[in-house]
Amino acid sequence: MRSLTRSHKTIAATLLAAAVALGVTGCEDGKDNSSRSKESKARNSNYDELVARQPARTGSYSPTRETKNFWIDTWMKTPNKLSYVYIQNANGEYGYFILKGLPVTYCVSLLPPEVKTGGDLGQYDGDLIVQGPSMDGTYSSGSNCNAYYGKDATTGAYVEFSVGQNQSYFLYDKPLDLPQFQDAKPMGPSRIEDVKGNTR
Repeated sequence: MRSLTRSHKTIAATLLAAAVALGVTGCEDGKDNSSRSKESKARNSNYDELVARQPARTGSYSPTRETKNFWIDTWMKTPNKLSYVYIQNANGEYGYFILKGLPVTYCVSLLPPEVKTGGDLGQYDGDLIVQGPSMDGTYSSGSNCNAYYGKDATTGAYVEFSVGQNQSYFLYDKPLDLPQFQDAKPMGPSRIEDVKGNTR
């Protein structure tokens, strides 16, 4: 192997110095000085300062958890507990259904609405998340969440109703003697008189 001459050494040293200079410049150019980066840093800094001045407080009681537990105590401890569904139409008139259990929207499914499956992603194969079939072998969308169904309290008949389009509903676990419900008419087979004495 030939030894480097003085001129070769000079050239090599010059190239090395240039490479170092370019590397330093490249590092400096690599810094993100964009407006978005500056605003992101300002946001994070501001958040840190606010948290330091006003940290989230802790509590010894959660009214939200208490209400969740109330819902569980009301609906999950008595099979076939009756629910009273009062429906108000656009004219302010009321009707009602009496159901075993809660009314259920068509958006509720016993199975996860999506499944993982293998698929062709072009150059590679991979997993895709796709809509899964319902238990009846069909596919449903989230567009009919305003349709509800349930089981009539005394006959077991299938009952279905919808809300929206100036129609809304109010649900209770017992019949209420409120002025607006005095003239409410039964919209299903069961009447309040039919279930009087039912303590569920």
